[in-house]
Amino acid sequence: MKLDLDALAALDAVVRTGSYAQAADQLHKVTSAVSYQVKKLEEQLRLPLLDRSGYRVRLTPQGEAVLNEGRRLLQHAHQVESLAQQLATGWEPRLLVVVDGILPQADTLQALKQLADEGIPTRVQLKIEFLHGVQYRFDKDHADLMLVKEYEPNAQCRALALPEVECVLCVAPEHALARLGRPATLAELQAHVELSVQDSSERGDDRHMFGGERVFYLSGFMAKRQALLMGMGFGWIPRYLADEPLASGALQELAYEGGSRYRFTPWLVQRLDRPLGRAGQRLVELLAPTTVQGVPHA
Repeated sequence: MKLDLDALAALDAVVRTGSYAQAADQLHKVTSAVSYQVKKLEEQLRLPLLDRSGYRVRLTPQGEAVLNEGRRLLQHAHQVESLAQQLATGWEPRLLVVVDGILPQADTLQALKQLADEGIPTRVQLKIEFLHGVQYRFDKDHADLMLVKEYEPNAQCRALALPEVECVLCVAPEHALARLGRPATLAELQAHVELSVQDSSERGDDRHMFGGERVFYLSGFMAKRQALLMGMGFGWIPRYLADEPLASGALQELAYEGGSRYRFTPWLVQRLDRPLGRAGQRLVELLAPTTVQGVPHA
């Protein structure tokens, strides 16, 4: 029996998206073609792979076992295709990069501009996520690179430490917390609105949050800075966004008994099981300082 990899890919897409229509959009096919491929695979294997009785299609126990193995086959097939492409030209057809929205985007955009100026043929896609959402998107979309605030080590990845980023706790000068005349206590912070950025994976909140009941979640750090400037609340903001309003007096550093600043080390992460092509390697050169050492994590 000869397995059809396209049919396995169709089954995978239907399960991931939850519908034939969305799977068809993702695979750039018509819905009937995707449905036919899945049905043909079931007939070929003589197994019911999908339970179609509910609102959303679900895997049967047999389908779950088949898809688990099928995904490994698809991954190996993709690796062979990627290898062949790189051996033929050295340039990968596409490069997907996921970046944590707390990091300075100007650095990444400047690196991408350099790639464009060099005339690389690779199609590059940049996605902005937040907190745990960065690694979630990196894994889910099989991205090639990620720049992440907090990296969960993976034996299949290699991580490069990037220069530290400092965050400062800020508030508008007219806010009540700015007029205390002494470092605020945790209870005093919790009594006011905290401004934060939502974890785009919906896994949980930022561990640097203060635990109060009144929290406004913003769509990104530019919106968060604007909310701080308007005096809506208090919150952490990276120094590269805070320096100008702090210098002008539009914002002020909020003294807190637990400390009003913290630093973190971002990571530039790449996969070991799918080597980068020329575009990815060049992007790593542009993003990672020459003094930085690679740290493979187990």
